[in-house]
Amino acid sequence: MKVLITGTSQGIGKAIAELFLEKGHTVIGIDRQTPSITNARYTHYTQDIRDYASLPDITDVNILINNAGTQNEADIDINLKALIHMTEKYGIQENIRSILNIGSASGHTGAEFPEYCASKGGVIAYTKNAALRVAKFGATCNSLDPGGVITPLNECVMSDPELWAQIMAETPLKKWATSEEIAHWAYFLTVTNTFCTGQSILVDGGESINFNFVWKD
Repeated sequence: MKVLITGTSQGIGKAIAELFLEKGHTVIGIDRQTPSITNARYTHYTQDIRDYASLPDITDVNILINNAGTQNEADIDINLKALIHMTEKYGIQENIRSILNIGSASGHTGAEFPEYCASKGGVIAYTKNAALRVAKFGATCNSLDPGGVITPLNECVMSDPELWAQIMAETPLKKWATSEEIAHWAYFLTVTNTFCTGQSILVDGGESINFNFVWKD
């Protein structure tokens, strides 16, 4: 299948792209950074997804995964508005099989930076809207909402022993997910799954049971 993924240069997006390539799919990545994946079935576009006029013409996308996001930097514009534009451009069409939006546990709990929480809460609502509109194509649309994930973006708290201890105290499973673990959830929700739609799947190690947000000053 033809899979379009945003934010593929590192972290969750890269892990998702690599898993789909491993499974034999054709993957197209869009990211502000230069590509970090080398594979004959991978095509990379280096650009900002907020630059709507310059987005590439990509037809017949079967799976769209809106992974690109930011924290405390133009949250609404990137995490929500650009996600909506990407979905309307590439996802709402007859060849679509599945759309997956990478959200956040913070969209459920509100326990993070204000605009970040608002942007991810908006993703939850928009996911339901899109699910209604792609159902006529037999397609699903869900959001995958992780809690803590081990990525370079979270290094500032992962490397601080005091903050890390506080975070683990808030996480019943006493660990964060790896990017590869989240990638397998993404694959399940877009390829294996054919019936769950309009849902926001919370994968946070039980963190939202406590929902006290810990971060570096």
